[in-house]
Amino acid sequence: MKSVITVLGVVLLLFGIVTLTYQGFTYNKQDAIAQIGQVTITAEHPHTIYFPPILGGLCVLAGLVLVVVGRKK
Repeated sequence: MKSVITVLGVVLLLFGIVTLTYQGFTYNKQDAIAQIGQVTITAEHPHTIYFPPILGGLCVLAGLVLVVVGRKK
């Protein structure tokens, strides 16, 4: 059980650091605009998902707490 808590803490810590560093990511989504017979017209639209800095901070804090608790047991 001790190692599971420590591993979860490290994962949260790394996720928090990555979240604070990058603050989001963008991906392209293709949407079908029109279809006439077998011909389909598509368009790519960029979508951005933002991670608030408070999420990164909370993940770092929770990760540190879990690592410390996992080492004490």
